[in-house]
Amino acid sequence: MWLAFGSIIAVMFVLDLFVFNRKSHEIKFREALSWTIVWVSLAMAFNAGVWYFMGPAKALEFFTGYLIEESLSVDNLFVFIMIFSYFRVSRAQQPKILKWGIIGALVMRGIFILVGIELIERFHWMVYIFGAILVYTGIKMAFGGDDKVEPEKNPLVRLVRRFVPITKRARGDKFFIRRNGILAATPLFLTLIVVESSDVIFAVDSIPAVLAVTHDPFIVYSSNVFAIMGLRSLYYLLAHVMEMFAYLKLGVSFILAFVGAKMLLVDVVEIPLQLSLGVIIGTLAVSILTSVLLAKKPHKTGTGD
Repeated sequence: MWLAFGSIIAVMFVLDLFVFNRKSHEIKFREALSWTIVWVSLAMAFNAGVWYFMGPAKALEFFTGYLIEESLSVDNLFVFIMIFSYFRVSRAQQPKILKWGIIGALVMRGIFILVGIELIERFHWMVYIFGAILVYTGIKMAFGGDDKVEPEKNPLVRLVRRFVPITKRARGDKFFIRRNGILAATPLFLTLIVVESSDVIFAVDSIPAVLAVTHDPFIVYSSNVFAIMGLRSLYYLLAHVMEMFAYLKLGVSFILAFVGAKMLLVDVVEIPLQLSLGVIIGTLAVSILTSVLLAKKPHKTGTGD
């Protein structure tokens, strides 16, 4: 299964990021929809393989982990939009940043997963720490107000600015250029730094959430990778209709709190995975439906009744 998983991801990784999307260009809604369908279909086909070779229990774990990661990715997209807006990154330049952001995320998630599983296996009380983090994050997400992006306070951005010359304007989709014989970074590189550091924060939430479902490294990593690989196309798909899902973030915060509570109660009551999956699907469905039904409609002005 590891071999099959690695082969699928390697082939699709090259095709998606280095063949079909080798050159930076603005990704339209139709192209984003097509790639989103491709990645979701691949994830479900792989889940069928997990069912056949590893059994229905593992398949249910994979599907639940994948769904959790995808739902949490929606909150990441809000942050990415604000980061790109802050640095004034054009739509044509965004794909390259997301491409390298995904590569960094794949490496960092692998490290986080191995460390998280090892901590839980060696120190059972870490389950309570992870659970508390998720509950706190869920509450903060629900009642903390709108997110604010302040890249200038990012320690990595400050470190880069201190030791590397930064150009005032972007130069196409280049991260570095030579200016008067000196290697200088462009604002796109600073954007990439902020995106990568943001993903580290996201991983602190998403990895414990999936670990609440299973401690199997294969299931945790494969479900994460399939969700992350589809994140790039999902970003462009939702960027066009993000305002339609005003209550989706509230639903995601409830999912975080629910999964955190499940971890905190692990030694008191065992919540069946089927029930967890039902709660997650139900929450997403209700939040999306509510967003659509209560979407703000443009006010029509007239001369009178």
